Amino acid sequence: MLVITSREFRENQASYFDRVDKGEEILIQRKKNKSYKIVPVTEDDTLMSKEEFFVKIDKSLQQAKEGKRYSMKEGESLDDFLDRMGADVQD
Repeated sequence: MLVITSREFRENQASYFDRVDKGEEILIQRKKNKSYKIVPVTEDDTLMSKEEFFVKIDKSLQQAKEGKRYSMKEGESLDDFLDRMGADVQD
């Protein structure tokens, strides 16, 4: 892991971003007790927009009001529960 000052980062941002893109970890130290780690944003970080998120929440709230909800069965594993939910959603 490369540790740099905030000044070094400001002066050479592009090169540090390039290094992060290649997999290097960079830690920026700012003042005495403040540090920041640079990581690239991945597809997992941006699966849906804010608007899509709120549409899904509204849909879920409506389904709950209509009595459409899922509950884990006693002794059911989380994997089995999620599989069951996924099968119902695909049908």
